[in-house]
Amino acid sequence: MKREIIIIGGGIVGLSCAYFFQKSGKQVTIIDENDITNSTSFGNAGLLSSFDKTPLSYPGVVLNTLKLMLKGQSPAIIHPTLDLKMYKWLLNFILSANEKRTKKTMMLFEKYGEISLKLYEKMVKEDSFDFDYHRTGMLSVFTEENSYNQKLKKYNYIDEERFKILNNNELKEYLPSATSKIKGAILFKKNAHFDSKRVMLELKRHLQEVGVEFILNEKIENIRVENNKVKHLVSSSKIYEAEQYIMSTGYQTLLASKCNRDLTMIPAKGYSITFEMPKEFIPKTSTIFNDLFIVMTPRRDNVRFTSKLEIGSSDTKVVLKQIESIKKNFFEYNQYFEMKNEELWCGFRPLTPNDIPLIGRDEEIKNLTYAMGLGWLGMTFAPAIGSIITDLVVNDKKNAQSDDILLFSGFFQ
Repeated sequence: MKREIIIIGGGIVGLSCAYFFQKSGKQVTIIDENDITNSTSFGNAGLLSSFDKTPLSYPGVVLNTLKLMLKGQSPAIIHPTLDLKMYKWLLNFILSANEKRTKKTMMLFEKYGEISLKLYEKMVKEDSFDFDYHRTGMLSVFTEENSYNQKLKKYNYIDEERFKILNNNELKEYLPSATSKIKGAILFKKNAHFDSKRVMLELKRHLQEVGVEFILNEKIENIRVENNKVKHLVSSSKIYEAEQYIMSTGYQTLLASKCNRDLTMIPAKGYSITFEMPKEFIPKTSTIFNDLFIVMTPRRDNVRFTSKLEIGSSDTKVVLKQIESIKKNFFEYNQYFEMKNEELWCGFRPLTPNDIPLIGRDEEIKNLTYAMGLGWLGMTFAPAIGSIITDLVVNDKKNAQSDDILLFSGFFQ
């Protein structure tokens, strides 16, 4: 049976593409190697941080990381490897850490982040999704005097709709667990947060109800190309054929390499801790500890930490040493409390060197489109990416005919 559209990968980007394809009247099939209950999207902090949040690659990132390494607080861990691709990625990452690139990236974040937030809000209103969605801003906390002062230099004006520099009393209101070791905090008012697990489960439920086909626990092992078109996908026991194929495989690039595409993207292992905490310490909104790379997000029934950036690791298991490191770094600047009913998770984020996703049509394979490389911002940009990919495929556009692809795709940066 020849299907209309097959999406390979059921993370937040794959589900978002399916959502907009289905809205446009297309028949959609999602194939995933797991059951979509523990993907990277499930482990996301739920912070939608498109406004006033610098990308991973920013001026001074290398020096700042080295300083934190000396203090034993660095979120970044680079494992030695013989894989030359990783060193090529690191070089591109360092070259991207300049003021011009950062400014451009942040403008793109703001543009497509706002599109995504409006789409999330529309989805909640029109489809009655329970995302536990709150647009109450992002509290940005600084534990290093220098990084706080650098931030203040960029926000040395008044814009009450965009941000507010908090005094100590206001900080305690937003982050009751804060101690005097924290150097400063800024509330950036345009960001939002939600419960990533709820989002994934709600989207999956809705898509199943409206007729999207899910083929789960099915690993696609090969992709056959003939006459500049994908002929079919191959699993261990079946062949899948469609008119159009969307590659949304997260950090995994095996299928792309079989199409002779060497994507500049690597897997970066991250962790999350979901737990219950005393009500008097629950933060008022999603909070990012900038210098520690820890995000703390309040949810309806619990709170979640996310942190760490392990590069060069292929270990799929939770390393307790890393969990203890996250806790130690957090409690260095916060009052101690008991974390009850902990749920530990780890997964791999698909990182590009400049935080720009790899989206758009393959330049040679006519019926193959990429929707990959969202890194730690998959939840933040997924609806925008889904709508862009849908417009590209449904309206049979070339990459050059889509301003969004030319602006926001790493293939054209």
